Amino acid sequence: MSNLQSGSGAPNASSPGGGKEPGLRYPSNGKTIYHRPLNRSKTAELSQASFAYLFGEMVTYAQRRVKGIQELEQRLNVQGHSIGLKLLDLLLFREPARTQLRPLSIIALLHFIKQNVWQHLFNRQADRLEKSANPETPEEYMIIDNEPLVNQYVSVPKEMSQLNCAAFVAGVVEGVCDGADFPARVTAHTVAEGEMWPGKTVFLVKFRSEVLEREGFLGKS
Repeated sequence: MSNLQSGSGAPNASSPGGGKEPGLRYPSNGKTIYHRPLNRSKTAELSQASFAYLFGEMVTYAQRRVKGIQELEQRLNVQGHSIGLKLLDLLLFREPARTQLRPLSIIALLHFIKQNVWQHLFNRQADRLEKSANPETPEEYMIIDNEPLVNQYVSVPKEMSQLNCAAFVAGVVEGVCDGADFPARVTAHTVAEGEMWPGKTVFLVKFRSEVLEREGFLGKS
């Protein structure tokens, strides 16, 4: 697992108002990222090196005081969930006014995640979208990524070989579902395919029963 260590931190800096706020640094003009128009950064990209460092630090932070793999993956999931909630609103805001509508069905939502969310996060779409073939689990859908970017920069020790750091992405997907009023539980599972896709991951999306009930009602109306 990532053993990256955080630095000692920057010295205290003055806030725009003149006061001292520990750990915060401000540009000389007093403006922060929150002053930027949302659409101006629509095509902005983050280097993979920066992402690798940031995500490595997130994994290091999440693994503190955890008792096992399941708890670590849950922490990564929680980290991603809040991002998913905000990401849904951001992507819809950037849509043209004529198409600025929240997904109104399970399939529409999952296609939005497979295409728009993956494109925004990883500059490509997810590889596949499938529905469970088991008639006893109609609430289960699968988003498949053959090579999750988040797993490319984390070295997992043998004793934790079952760990899948894509639990963070599962949290993002879960946040998008919850924000769209399609509450679900999303988990990440490694399903390796030989040497071609050793890190292939299935994001299992389990919608709550009330979502299926609403879907059935709308389908009849």
